[in-house]
Amino acid sequence: MRIATRTAVVTGFLAPLLAFAIGGCATTADSSPRAAPVSRTTPATAATPPGAAIASAHSLATEAGAQIINQGGNAFDAAIAVSAALSVVEPISSGIGGGGFFLLHDAKTGRDVFVDARETAPESATPEAYLDEKGELNRDRATNGPWSAGIPGLPAALVHLADDYGRLPLATSLAPAIRLAREGFPVYGRLEKGYATRSKVMERYRGTREVFLANGRAPRTGDILKQEDLAQTLELLAQRGHAGFYQGQVADQLLAAVAEEGGRWTAAELAGYRIREREPIIFDYRGWKVVTAPPPSSGGVALAEMLQVLQPWNLSRLDSAQRTHLIVEAMRRAYRDRTLYMGDPDFVEMPIAMLTDPAYAAGLRATIHPDKATPSELLSGQPTPMEDDETTHFSIIDTDGNIVSATQTVNLLYGSGMIAPGTGVLLNNEMDDFALKPGTPNAFGVMGFDANSVQAGKRMLSSMTPTYIDSPDKLAVLGAPGGSRIITEVLIGILGYDAGMTAQAVAAEPRIHHQWMPDAISAEPGALDAATVKALKKMGHTVNAGEGTWGNLQTVAWDKRTDELSGGTDPRNPVGEVEVVLDRP
Repeated sequence: MRIATRTAVVTGFLAPLLAFAIGGCATTADSSPRAAPVSRTTPATAATPPGAAIASAHSLATEAGAQIINQGGNAFDAAIAVSAALSVVEPISSGIGGGGFFLLHDAKTGRDVFVDARETAPESATPEAYLDEKGELNRDRATNGPWSAGIPGLPAALVHLADDYGRLPLATSLAPAIRLAREGFPVYGRLEKGYATRSKVMERYRGTREVFLANGRAPRTGDILKQEDLAQTLELLAQRGHAGFYQGQVADQLLAAVAEEGGRWTAAELAGYRIREREPIIFDYRGWKVVTAPPPSSGGVALAEMLQVLQPWNLSRLDSAQRTHLIVEAMRRAYRDRTLYMGDPDFVEMPIAMLTDPAYAAGLRATIHPDKATPSELLSGQPTPMEDDETTHFSIIDTDGNIVSATQTVNLLYGSGMIAPGTGVLLNNEMDDFALKPGTPNAFGVMGFDANSVQAGKRMLSSMTPTYIDSPDKLAVLGAPGGSRIITEVLIGILGYDAGMTAQAVAAEPRIHHQWMPDAISAEPGALDAATVKALKKMGHTVNAGEGTWGNLQTVAWDKRTDELSGGTDPRNPVGEVEVVLDRP
């Protein structure tokens, strides 16, 4: 017997109470959770979940995953459906012209695996190709049009999940996305606003105009956006697998479109794209097993550093200022190491064992003064750009105990802005995630050096941090978008679960962020009160309190003691949804 329960979508954002101080649960101001748990209580720890739980950034994507679960699919089949549906309904954030990371737990084998579907640099990408006549970074080429796009990885990931982990044919799992592309879906406010922000760039390109100006004007909230070309591309992927995208008709159209706009891709590099399976980063934090993303994500290494630095402190017993000070100092040190060491493991040797060693964390901890900020210049000063619309995340648990934590992206709003005519494929602009000019900050204000320099076939460094945490009592799956702020969003989410918060409270928790350079604390409204800001400034911190909100965290959790499945979808995003499908009454 299967029973589906769905979260009602709540519009707007009401800042929840900060819970670390009391170690309790944060609630929204009206105290009505957006994802009430569904349970089957048992007296002892349950062996497997009572059903499946899915949280994603759009209700139509969550529904697509639930449909596949109800057709007998597992978490991996549902992940294909959710990922592809997000590619249709969230072109502002992700798509099959981009890439992503899929952190999997296969319950049958007990294996944790990280599927790396990050984009790769084309052969034409050289450092010189991204410099202007003065030798400075050419921002337009780095972020707009064909030169900004890496070879897409997401289609290969969907095929791999179906072939190696799913129960259902790829065509079955892709069917909801194909229907959404063909029949259309209502445009929502974030799409309209994002298009207005990027319209001058997007309207440079013929293929983009054909999709987004099909009605003779820019899309407006409530319009039905249909993408017939994208439906046909997804159908070819469903029918022919890898060859349906990377060879044949679609590949020819992609190559022609890139060439038409002055870029250079080759048929060989498209046909040769392959995902990589990698070993996740795994470490312990206060009784939790943390399983997270390895390079070319920088997130897992940074999480290991930050959490292991913080491990000896019971943060819930500290006052707000001291707690924030310690968290920020851990962030500062991890982001410094991210900048200096991280890159594509197929091209760069990195001291991962050292960076994730508890002894290394202990050494970093010893450099933290209890009541004074460490100036980042001792271990650039451009403000960190605000962003919350780029990239998307979804989390899935199924009744067998399979887990998917997946983050996918096209990088900035609507990626490169360029749709390849005849395909519906919106190309990414991930090339900006390379250190195209070493030491020069990218669009998210983070710098890189030789470890993340551009090279043909190389995967650009990412902050995407799909993660799950497991203890004897609870399992939680989480991740978020947010550019360089992704890692700290996931950090705060883990700290929230450790403090005993519900999944919905974790998703709503106010956020702080520090990324070494610029040397400033960013804080959402409600994250830091006036007394805490004053105390932090007295310690020597620069505090940008009351910035806009950021991120879009999606999480699901299974309480093994009560056998409850629950989820949290970020209230900063009004179209997200959690759905729980009970396998047993």
